Amino acid sequence: MNKTNISHLPPLTSHLKKRHTITSALPYANGPVHIGHLAGVYVPADIYARYLRMKGEEVLFIGGSDEHGVPITIKAKNENTTPQAIVDRYHAMIKKSFEEFGISFDIYSRTSNPIHHQTAADYFAKLYNDGKLIEKTTMQYYDAEADQFLADRYITGGCPFCNNEKAYGDQCEACGTSLSATDLINPKSALTGNVPVLKETKHWYLPLDQYEGWLKAWILDEHKEDWKTNVYGQCKSWIEQGLHPRAVTRDLDWGVKVLLQEAEGKVLYVWFDAPIGYISATKEWAEQNGRTWEEWWKDENTELLHFIGKDNIVFHCIIFPVMLKAEGSYILPTNVPANEFLNLESDKISTSRNWAVWLHEYLEEFKDKQDVLRYTLTSIAPETKDSDFTWADLQAKNNNELLAIFGNLVNRTVVLTHKYYDGIIPSAGELTPEEQGMITLIKTFPTKIGESLEKFRFREAQMELMNLARVGNKYLTDTEPWKKVKEDPERVKTILYLSLQIAAALSVLSEPFLPFTSKKLQEMLKIDRHTWDGAADMDLLQAGNLIGEPQYLFEKIDDTVMEAQVAKLQASRKQMQLEQAPAQEAKPDISYDDFQKMDLRICTVLEAEKVAKTKKLLKLKIDTGIDVREVVSGIAEYYAHEELPGKQVLMLINLTPKEIKGISSHGMILMVENANGELSTVEPEKVVKAGSIVQ
Repeated sequence: MNKTNISHLPPLTSHLKKRHTITSALPYANGPVHIGHLAGVYVPADIYARYLRMKGEEVLFIGGSDEHGVPITIKAKNENTTPQAIVDRYHAMIKKSFEEFGISFDIYSRTSNPIHHQTAADYFAKLYNDGKLIEKTTMQYYDAEADQFLADRYITGGCPFCNNEKAYGDQCEACGTSLSATDLINPKSALTGNVPVLKETKHWYLPLDQYEGWLKAWILDEHKEDWKTNVYGQCKSWIEQGLHPRAVTRDLDWGVKVLLQEAEGKVLYVWFDAPIGYISATKEWAEQNGRTWEEWWKDENTELLHFIGKDNIVFHCIIFPVMLKAEGSYILPTNVPANEFLNLESDKISTSRNWAVWLHEYLEEFKDKQDVLRYTLTSIAPETKDSDFTWADLQAKNNNELLAIFGNLVNRTVVLTHKYYDGIIPSAGELTPEEQGMITLIKTFPTKIGESLEKFRFREAQMELMNLARVGNKYLTDTEPWKKVKEDPERVKTILYLSLQIAAALSVLSEPFLPFTSKKLQEMLKIDRHTWDGAADMDLLQAGNLIGEPQYLFEKIDDTVMEAQVAKLQASRKQMQLEQAPAQEAKPDISYDDFQKMDLRICTVLEAEKVAKTKKLLKLKIDTGIDVREVVSGIAEYYAHEELPGKQVLMLINLTPKEIKGISSHGMILMVENANGELSTVEPEKVVKAGSIVQ
């Protein structure tokens, strides 16, 4: 084909700078990552970072684990281990999951690293020495037996709003109300159960109120047009309600120590040290790569972007910028494209209820399907409001879009090229006016997709990518090369040449969204060099070159696979409901003499068989230690008769005999019934002699 027939459109006129510091919220290292984190933060951040690199921009994409704070100390206490052991476990899990999922961090660090502790401590010292912090003495709950001040999560008591008796000192999880520890009714220490006392303690505060005027000018005036409405609206609400000093330090033994003589036993509040983790990670990367870290944080030609969820808007748009402003030498974020929340099957994602799709489990159960999840999450990204993930939607996105549109175009094109031309790219002949128009349209896609990405409209950008695949599919279907190959073989060469060029363009433009698919397709087409702006020049493939063998990019996902995932979620919900079900009220008191009348013994099952014409009954032969007797028990729904011989059970042996289905039953097997009505046996910790008395 004569390349002059395909005019090169001018490149996108971009506001981009040459250097971009991209941060993503540091996941908290007390649990794995779930799809809500991915949809809100990591997938859009990765798409944007990959796009910028393809545009020739210099990018530092920063990630890392947030490893300090009270929840980690509580988890360590509950598991009888150390906070370091907890964060080591989850940091490794999260880092591995991100790597396997294709999140292209330039560095994934952690806030327990020495370089972070030094950076955060130095940052505090700079603000302290410059007089940017204020000192306040307040009353805080103290546990005398534990000899320590209590963080809010270490104080429980009655909620003054809903009477929940297990509210925390910062929030009641029953009604969702934010609380102060002093609001609690009958507060108790979670460490010892003692009633805590109020005691004076001194801390240092960041005076947010002193920066209200600057924040109004910087956010409410300067960023009114370019920040997302959900971000701008939340910032506006916070500022207009009035800001107050916020404690930078706290009494705790896990975290970045405050290096002041008068601050013994105090660490930096996790909200203060965590965002400094972006800076310490940059220092770590710079040391490893022979660069200076300041160019990423103190050069006005650098663009700083924070990708976060809506629960972090205040920290990244108000508090961290005030920290940067107070220090005085740092650039401020250009944009904070925060997303709303992702729900799961019409219910809020909850780690405590295990109502989540965990990334590490998805990677195990859906081998080589990272891009299916990336595509689905981008298509439903909660960019302006909360959205909902369903397994049925993932199946539909895979089968009806990725497979039926994207994959179908590529497969048909590559298969026909091998069938008709032994995999050698044919030369194109004269183009029809319709083809010239199609080429003009195709050449607009890098610009259209890029403009959407630069406005942080990732759903829109991915939709345009799929529209390009639709253009190629329609062209192939309309021209029907499989019918024309005998009557007009030269025409078929042009059709397949153009179809291959569209597939090549897709292989490049899909790279930010579908990196694994993009790589596979580029290897199939043998593309080794490309740029974003040249992706649709329709000359990525040269006539006469050999392409690789056809491979399926996607495979159909069956209903059974999705049904298994939904069942897994429902089983998780059911288990949580059982665990949280309240215990039944106690029965009326009995006398000690009444209790003494019951002869409770550990007995051994010798034989078991089904009772004819019943579903629930088993006939058991039991060794009571004093005799062998028959007992009828309604446990057939929970135990197969084959598994019972040899099992030891708790039995009331002096119960008056009763005839059941023609069998005289001498005693009663005692069982435990859960909230769902399921029965299980009560067994001794170790095997004992049949007839051992329970006292």
